[in-house]
Amino acid sequence: MGLPVWGSPLPTLAMSDAVAAIIQTPEGKLLMQLRDAKPNIWYPASWGCFGGALDKGETPLTALRRELFEELELSFEKYKFVSRLEFDLHPMELGNYFREYYLVEPTEKELSCLVLHEGERLEEFSFEELADIPLTPYDAFAIHLYWMKNESILIK
Repeated sequence: MGLPVWGSPLPTLAMSDAVAAIIQTPEGKLLMQLRDAKPNIWYPASWGCFGGALDKGETPLTALRRELFEELELSFEKYKFVSRLEFDLHPMELGNYFREYYLVEPTEKELSCLVLHEGERLEEFSFEELADIPLTPYDAFAIHLYWMKNESILIK
């Protein structure tokens, strides 16, 4: 029996700070990315948020705008800070890193123009459906934090 995706050894890649978007549709679903099944990436073939690493000198928001345009051709104006997760990876000799999350709520028109350039596919999920798919652990935690803060307005 093989290890689940989240139990697989993590590649010791060059690490960097990162940013991700919790993309919520007008219907209240989350737009998620099925990560490529490449063995050299963290959590291959898992569902996760769109986003990626900050380039040298980039702010998290600048990186988010770049990443969402590169991955989906999505430009956005409105956003809201959700959370910042800090990782101490010194036991793996990788240092300290963060991943910031922002809520992005594109319009139906903006969603209809998306073009997927990274990952195997994109799909919309309700918060309840997310419990039944393999999510990257850090994105699952950030989504959980967002859900707990906004549960009363998200149940439809």
